[in-house]
Amino acid sequence: MNQLSLHILDIVQNSIKAKATLIEINVDENPAKNIYSIEIIDNGNGIEPEFLKTIDNPFTTTQTTRKVGLGIPLLKQNAEQAGGSFEIKSEPGKGTRLKAVFLHSHIDRPIMGDIAGTMTILIASEMHIRFIYRHSTPLSDFEFDTDEVNHELEGTPINHPDIIKALKSLINENLDMIEATLT
Repeated sequence: MNQLSLHILDIVQNSIKAKATLIEINVDENPAKNIYSIEIIDNGNGIEPEFLKTIDNPFTTTQTTRKVGLGIPLLKQNAEQAGGSFEIKSEPGKGTRLKAVFLHSHIDRPIMGDIAGTMTILIASEMHIRFIYRHSTPLSDFEFDTDEVNHELEGTPINHPDIIKALKSLINENLDMIEATLT
């Protein structure tokens, strides 16, 4: 995968399969410290310790339709190729925390890609899940919480096409503002 937003989509789909009702996505861009990190935290079923030991092996998967699972191994590989690290912690019944760190300036760090599109796809298809997206840069921070949006909508479905279109614009506009000085 050549976009971090696609990695996020893939990992969040694992959280959805694990019956998470809360999924937090944290992105931290810090060029001064040469860090670009992505952290995904969920309150899903968690992962059994034995399975967790081999989770970065492509032949370790919970999929029944195929015998390989490439999402976590590819994210780990991309982080390490970009001079970073990968960590996953999980506890059965309590959820999972995954963190991938990239060197911000590394030539092999994938671009973010369409994170607003990724977030709106997730929101539109999984209305029952609370998504919190946080993005920090040296300029400012942006936080998006579907609970707050649903409260403001006063009963209008969050997956209404006009709402999704507006949310995608809102996310993009806020990201543009906090990344105005980053290159």
